[in-house]
Amino acid sequence: MQHEVTERQDLLDVKGRIIEEGWARNAVWKYDRRMIKASALRIKEWDYYSVMSHEHRFSVCVTFSDLGFAALFAIAFVDMASGKVSQIDTIQPLSLGRLGLPANSGDHSIAWADKKLRIAFSRKEERRRLLIAAPQLVLPDGRIGIDADLTLVQPPNSESLNIATSWKEKRTAFYLNEKVNCLAVSGTVRLGNDQITLGPHESFGVLDWGRGRWTYVNRWYWASASGMLDDVSFGFNLGYGFSDRSSASENALIYDRRIHKLDEVVFVIPPTKYTDPWTITSNDNRFEMTFEPVADRTSDINMLLVKSIQHQVFGYFTGTAVLDDGTKLEIKDFPGFAEDVFNRY
Repeated sequence: MQHEVTERQDLLDVKGRIIEEGWARNAVWKYDRRMIKASALRIKEWDYYSVMSHEHRFSVCVTFSDLGFAALFAIAFVDMASGKVSQIDTIQPLSLGRLGLPANSGDHSIAWADKKLRIAFSRKEERRRLLIAAPQLVLPDGRIGIDADLTLVQPPNSESLNIATSWKEKRTAFYLNEKVNCLAVSGTVRLGNDQITLGPHESFGVLDWGRGRWTYVNRWYWASASGMLDDVSFGFNLGYGFSDRSSASENALIYDRRIHKLDEVVFVIPPTKYTDPWTITSNDNRFEMTFEPVADRTSDINMLLVKSIQHQVFGYFTGTAVLDDGTKLEIKDFPGFAEDVFNRY
């Protein structure tokens, strides 16, 4: 368990299987979609950003994804003060890998636009830039339209959580992922006619960069948070239920831009409703949190062969986290999100 991969290497062998499964502190695996043993209809590539303003109590979430059989683009605004969510999305059928999503999360530039929304992501060295617009999106308070120009900074010495795993039942099905937490954010967000300026002292982003070929039916759990704790950058990434994690879990603390690896975690989600309090606990007692939800970003799509039920719940974490050296961190009302997602496609 918790096999750390340190050498830069190709992801897949000639049979389409991962050469060395495990986790890494940097993006060590070289992704090449030509090595995947699957139809273009089955290959999934996505870049997802969530930017949260602690001061203004909102989050902006942006999805740029190619699922093979279709591309999905989405912009969501989560008002953590009111507990309401607005979202707009669009689908392009039969995208088949033609969107130009990059083979790594290094320097790149991608964009998409139609009548409903515009999204552009780019990176140049340590700076990432997000340009988004949805002129007709009705926000939770009735204002109309959102656009944002945001810069996210990832210092070159920062560690990120990387994982490469496959499925027991089909080893040519795989999941390659990089989670980058604690990205300091600056820029502007326009809500209706009002412009808000975000600063790196109070606004933080996370990148979910993923590539893979999945099995048909999956359910996963994911939680993420980023911010400052006693003037030190702190965040965490938790995830399970997706692929065979016998080589490594996707659970880690990120403190002062360094990974502190965790073993297994469990989300105890109330059977009543997703906005009731959760508990998240680890088998090594290094992560013990309550999660107080304030907003449920939910979607339910059922088109026979394709089904997706998603609950991305935003709220506040309180509890303790223990670093590799045994230092215990006290966490109180720390903003982030946790999700429960079922997908059949």
